[in-house]
Amino acid sequence: MKNKFGFAGILALVIFQIGCTQQPSTDLSETAFIPKPVSIDVTGNSFELKESSVIYYEESVEGLQTVAEYLALEIKRTSGVNLKVESTNATPKKGVYFTVVNEDSKLDTEGYELNIGKKLIAIKAKTVAGCFYGVQTLLQIIPEKLHAEDPIEFATGIIRDFPEFGYRGAMLDVSRHFFNVEEVKQFIDFLAMYKMNILHLHLSDDQGWRIEIKSWPKLTEIGGSTEVGGGTGGFYTQEQYTELVKYAQERQITIIPEIDMPGHTNAALASYAELNCDGKARELYTGTEVGFSTFCTDKEITYQFIDDVIRELAALTPGPYIHIGGDESHVTAHDDYVYFVNRVQPIVLKYGKKVIGWDEIANAELVDDATVQFWADVENTTTGVEKGARVIMSPAARAYLDMQYDSTTHLGLHWAGYIEVDHGYTWNPATLVPGVTKENIIGVEAPLWSETVTNMDEVEFLVFPRLPGYAEIGWTAPEKRDWNEYKMRLAKHGKRFEDLGINFYKSKRVPWEE
Repeated sequence: MKNKFGFAGILALVIFQIGCTQQPSTDLSETAFIPKPVSIDVTGNSFELKESSVIYYEESVEGLQTVAEYLALEIKRTSGVNLKVESTNATPKKGVYFTVVNEDSKLDTEGYELNIGKKLIAIKAKTVAGCFYGVQTLLQIIPEKLHAEDPIEFATGIIRDFPEFGYRGAMLDVSRHFFNVEEVKQFIDFLAMYKMNILHLHLSDDQGWRIEIKSWPKLTEIGGSTEVGGGTGGFYTQEQYTELVKYAQERQITIIPEIDMPGHTNAALASYAELNCDGKARELYTGTEVGFSTFCTDKEITYQFIDDVIRELAALTPGPYIHIGGDESHVTAHDDYVYFVNRVQPIVLKYGKKVIGWDEIANAELVDDATVQFWADVENTTTGVEKGARVIMSPAARAYLDMQYDSTTHLGLHWAGYIEVDHGYTWNPATLVPGVTKENIIGVEAPLWSETVTNMDEVEFLVFPRLPGYAEIGWTAPEKRDWNEYKMRLAKHGKRFEDLGINFYKSKRVPWEE
């Protein structure tokens, strides 16, 4: 059968296809990086990654192989190209190369230099973490989904980059609704994509106790058996928690466990009667009200319990912090609350960890290196600063991921107000609270409370597209941030969200690209 197009038709079709093929940019500055890097120097050429390319890492640096293998896995996932990973003790002439430089480098502790040449991509940093963040920047140049015939090309240039704050995190509440190990790993991957380095796990509350404590087994047997709405709940064995810690570490993320107290403790009070002042176990709770529960602050068994919990949790947690909660303890008398916090802080120190608590803990005497997490009360926070505490900025009206975007949003709450994408982005941690300056702040955190979310699709909807903005607040200096410019970069990440299967909120304030 004759071709119905004929030669002229075929030629026209080929010309059309060539004309419609998107040519890779050779201008590195056109890439929509989030967070925005400190500097980009464009050199106007391109680097092509081929099946024969090799990812090299400096063999004498512990942990660098993991970063190189992570890059290889991500390239395989997006393109199907399977690259070799090899160690070396000399800079190669081509391929991809990771190296950790000496202490004289001008790079910040978490900073990196990504140098994309025509034949070699070199990522250097003072730490393995810096190399990992360089990988995240490199991956944003690659389209999330490639056709088999598409070349993997990078515009050449040099990116030098380092973060504004050392603490860049998000919190996941696994107590109101439980999320299993694989779901938490997915959440960790979301943070890693945008160079966030902290996962705060809210492991206990009125509705559920989520971490195995071997010396107090009823905490999970009873306290872990339910959740908001009456579901079956769940908990992490110590082995599963260790697995999560390791998974996060491989992505340069520190897990901070929180045991909320003396309020938000009904799951524990239902598990062990002796933790109640009247010696009677409480009924399990599946609602969403707050402020009705409290440990008995004048019983020694309470502090033995806390000592055991902190001891086991500290042994499982290589990171420097234990979060002791301390918020909304409305039925604990003020003096009892102060006495309790004063008793608990030294227990944390005893097991080699630093104290973090919600801003209410500033009413107590704070130990050295304590950190107050600002969420609502300015006076508490400034009092904490006056007492020598450092601050994590998590303003509910700006940074709570469980707040609705607007009045039509079907998930989330709005007691702190609505947080559209621009409202979540346009604030400066160093100027938000009078009396709290950059010198007092260790970083920012965006908490996701889970009263209204029951699965990862719902989590994704509230997290995206706000999470990249919080990552940029933590990473990029405020003078380099501008909403009108940022929303254009964010718009290009919509396709990436879609390709990753992320259920995100398509805010009308962002000009999403189709």
